[in-house]
Amino acid sequence: MAHDLKGKTIAVLAAPEGTEQVELTEPRDGLREAGADVRLISTTDTEIQMFNHLDKGDTLAVDAPLSASVPDAFDALVLPGGVANPDFLRTVPEAVAFVRAFFDAGKPVAAICHAPWLLAEADVVNGRTLTSWPSLRTDLTNAGALWRDEEVQVCEAGPNTLVTSRKPDDLPAFVKTAVDVFAA
Repeated sequence: MAHDLKGKTIAVLAAPEGTEQVELTEPRDGLREAGADVRLISTTDTEIQMFNHLDKGDTLAVDAPLSASVPDAFDALVLPGGVANPDFLRTVPEAVAFVRAFFDAGKPVAAICHAPWLLAEADVVNGRTLTSWPSLRTDLTNAGALWRDEEVQVCEAGPNTLVTSRKPDDLPAFVKTAVDVFAA
């Protein structure tokens, strides 16, 4: 990776169950390769169960529970997809507030696949251009977003930069772009 993220601490927010495994592990690994300290945050304090589409994948230890995590401790946020992951998190007021706080503080955020559902719940997509899994298009446009069918979309509207991608096939571009944005 071309950029150096040494000294940066990145939060990855995931539900206890239902995160698409590659949409968490590939960004985490790419950010770590660039030197970032990547921390897994969840509503549980033990481990999460990741999925490979509809099949159970690996489990992963949580670095800190959401209840003990503050956005001020992080330089950026990654929101992995999987249908169940953001669908669960958008029902947790603390998770929604955690996401909104990154936008309020002007910190960069990267979200892939179904993760923009959580952005819509946090009321941070109005006026922003983004992409997602295609089935979220109506939800996001109803929340005020301008939706594009692109491999990766960077939106600098508002106080922070938002990086979004559609699906696992977009991960190489998503990870590279997130590293570039987080290093800026």
